[in-house]
Amino acid sequence: MRILGVDPGSRVTGYGIVDADRQQLRCVAAGVIQPPRVEPAARLGHIHTALTALILEHRPTVLAIERVFIAKNAASALMLGQARGVILACAGTADMAVSEYSASQIKQGVVGNGRARKEQVQHMVGILLAMDLSAHEHDTTDALAAAICHAHGHRVAAQTGLPAGARWSRARRR
Repeated sequence: MRILGVDPGSRVTGYGIVDADRQQLRCVAAGVIQPPRVEPAARLGHIHTALTALILEHRPTVLAIERVFIAKNAASALMLGQARGVILACAGTADMAVSEYSASQIKQGVVGNGRARKEQVQHMVGILLAMDLSAHEHDTTDALAAAICHAHGHRVAAQTGLPAGARWSRARRR
């Protein structure tokens, strides 16, 4: 399975493409899409063009994207939502499956702790992909983490027979 992980942003969009095969994960490509500081429509167009090129070059089968929540600034939240829309449209045009994960789900799936710090996520992604991520931005690491989270979810699903997005819960004791 080839997974395109994306950490959406209107100023910087991180991406990571990971091949997942049984117990092995391999980074195919990773980086950021950083549009020039121009009007919003041109920035969104830049994201669309760059992401479409990545999809055509690497042919991922699924998009793993971070589901974002921002309540501080309405204008930023709106622009981020527009960037996510462009990303989802690229996946739809390429007929890719889409899976969305919250930041805590991604951290849980990669580090084992839904409240892990960015440095912990970066360290664990580096271990899992056997690569040095010190020169990469956190946007890249977060995108790779989304892809890894998706891969781990599919491994668990294959082993348990549960759907890939199934959530585990503990029975409450009385």
